[in-house]
Amino acid sequence: MKTRKFLAVAILALGFGFTAFAQKTVMVGGAAMYPNKNIIENAVNSKDHTTLVAAVKAAGLVETLEGKGPFTVFAPTNAAFDKLPKGTVETLLKPENKKQLQTILTYHVVAGKWNASDIAKAIKDGKGKATIKTVSGGTLIAWMKGKDLYISDESGNKAKVTIADVNQSNGVIHVIDTVLLPKK
Repeated sequence: MKTRKFLAVAILALGFGFTAFAQKTVMVGGAAMYPNKNIIENAVNSKDHTTLVAAVKAAGLVETLEGKGPFTVFAPTNAAFDKLPKGTVETLLKPENKKQLQTILTYHVVAGKWNASDIAKAIKDGKGKATIKTVSGGTLIAWMKGKDLYISDESGNKAKVTIADVNQSNGVIHVIDTVLLPKK
């Protein structure tokens, strides 16, 4: 009887294990992004997102992005932050600029889980453009150029989604090549 119970528990555990492995793990910045981990748990391992992680910590948003969500995060790479004028990141990371940094970072976050297919459908429904409201209260415009997904901000910047659908336990990340900036 004990053997049967053990066997049943083992089979059940294997089933759950296979389910976890069946979810797509994506490589970002040389690290596996596991769909069963939250946005912060995954982002801290990406070598391409060290600036973003430092900014999230300085802005006091770690707890929020570890929360239940779901969230969609358009995550700029280190190279995206490097495109900003010299000294911008250092200035934003100062404690006296925390509110401005929070506004910029939450401009990259959308409530709900928007996979690339959801965004593509919204673009199609919007006849070529989709307006997306950010957590900061700003607006992003999603559009396609060929098969590439782009996000435009209120300041005229265009970010290309370089890696889409990095699923997390509390949402999804889309890696982008440009920092998005709200209207001043």
